[in-house]
Amino acid sequence: MRNAFPAWVAIAILAATPATWAAQSSSARHKIPRQALDATAAPTTMAALAKAMPVTAKHAMVVSAQHLASQVGVDILKQGGNAVDAAVAVGYALAVVHPCCGNIGGGGFMVVHLANGRNLFLDFREKAPLKATPTMYQDASGNVIPGKSTGSYLGVGVPGTVMGMDAALKKYGSMPLQQVIAPAIKLARDGFVLQQGDINILNERVKDFAKYPNVAATFLNHGKPYVVGDRLRQPQLAHTLELIEKGGARAFYRGSIARKVVAASQAQGGILSMKDFADYSVTWDKPVSCDYHGYTIVSDPPPSSGGTTICQILQILKPYPLAQWGYGSVNSVHTMIEAERRAFADRNTYLGDPAFVKNPIDKLLSPQHVAAMRATIKPDKATPSSEIKGSLGPVEGTNTTDYSVVDQHGNAVAVTYTINYLFGVGQIAGDTGFFLNNEMDDFTSKPGVPNSFGLVQGRINQIEPGKRPLSSMSPTIVLRDGKLFMVTGSPGGSTIISTTLESFLNVAEFGMNMQQAVDAPRLHEQWLPDQVFVEPGLLTAAAQRKLEGMGHHFKAVKSWGADEAILVNPETGLLEGANDRRRPAGLAAGY
Repeated sequence: MRNAFPAWVAIAILAATPATWAAQSSSARHKIPRQALDATAAPTTMAALAKAMPVTAKHAMVVSAQHLASQVGVDILKQGGNAVDAAVAVGYALAVVHPCCGNIGGGGFMVVHLANGRNLFLDFREKAPLKATPTMYQDASGNVIPGKSTGSYLGVGVPGTVMGMDAALKKYGSMPLQQVIAPAIKLARDGFVLQQGDINILNERVKDFAKYPNVAATFLNHGKPYVVGDRLRQPQLAHTLELIEKGGARAFYRGSIARKVVAASQAQGGILSMKDFADYSVTWDKPVSCDYHGYTIVSDPPPSSGGTTICQILQILKPYPLAQWGYGSVNSVHTMIEAERRAFADRNTYLGDPAFVKNPIDKLLSPQHVAAMRATIKPDKATPSSEIKGSLGPVEGTNTTDYSVVDQHGNAVAVTYTINYLFGVGQIAGDTGFFLNNEMDDFTSKPGVPNSFGLVQGRINQIEPGKRPLSSMSPTIVLRDGKLFMVTGSPGGSTIISTTLESFLNVAEFGMNMQQAVDAPRLHEQWLPDQVFVEPGLLTAAAQRKLEGMGHHFKAVKSWGADEAILVNPETGLLEGANDRRRPAGLAAGY
């Protein structure tokens, strides 16, 4: 979700109310700390959260933000498919049943842990069109033009999802494309019955759907919003998926699908070309990894900032007794805020597409450098963000969805992919049936000017032809003693990093089970703006007053991205799946 937080992104600013949560030690890992959510934070109660338990399974597990997509993944696993087969099937299914966020019109990242111990990263992030320029969103006076990077075809990056799914399936899958895409085609052609969680998301942009006849024809019911129990059919998307089924990635990037997107772009002032599609490529790379008290975090390298930033935060936090201090305590919250503040300053200053910039990851994560950053944290006083700069000195030179899969063999896949805003740019090219991304907003429209997430970034992430915008997506796999322990990740723009981080810390430090860990209220600090976003229920009134007295500035938000996570319980060996309460249409399912 976004800072400046457009209303339709479904983040409501609320006044925080006192909570009754207190911390417990990490020894009681499956007992909820004596805490509870404010009833206004989500459709849950204190008693419900206290009783929250994950779904368990012996062999395999899939967790996603839409129940039908999760079931598609489980069915593929039951048919003998592996985690990559299931991940590709879920990816295509989410493009149908979770069209706000699941996509073939966007891009993302995949982290794979193979049962043989190998860890892999697949980058299928969108690219800037070849005609893109660093100042394309500025007027003649150099001012950023509001909405140009988010509400027009100039905001659309070259989609990567179809090639990413194709690359993963060909290299590590065991099933043909026709088998894994078939459930998505059926869901698009026959339709699916909408639940309240689906309606909640669709309702966020019904006014925008009405602006475009080809969008309204599918996503409005004879001009009116859908209601619970209606069936959403997407025959045009079914046809597009059938073309991909028959022709693979080539059908998307060199055939009629690309031609229709390019024609729509050119007709509406965009700059996409057939060469942009023909030149698109995906990249396999080595994940970023770091250690934290016996755990190994395996996550995304650039062009994602997620893995590096999560690791830097964890390295800063490593010496502090978080478990002893407790979840929601003044000390743990203060320290986490200060660690996030410093890591985001580095994130916004130094990281970018590795094809264009040299990312100083080793230096950012070095023990000496982290220790120097940690030494600037005052135990009883907030550091104003204005006093924090990129810690390496000057630079030289110039809402998304997440899902997790674990198979019966011990392979694991974490995927986060996105079209940026809910329903992306809000437009569909002709009769292709899928929403296009507005991912170009993740670039720096102008150094020092916030993007829609409020992220203030520099020239490292400036717009350049063929470049991938810096992302916060953080599909993450956690190992313990070399064995699979957790698969986690989240949508939510810049808040992805803090959500993913906290889902891990809630288990590793604060003794929660997987369901409680993803449901618990969160905090987020991203350097600039100098304020801490916090969900109701995290802080008691007394704790918030003390933290404010230390110089912290809080802004209460109803909720943000939904973590879809899996834990391998080291005591029972069972898989624990947790669908975030913030996505009531989602599901954890296994067998």
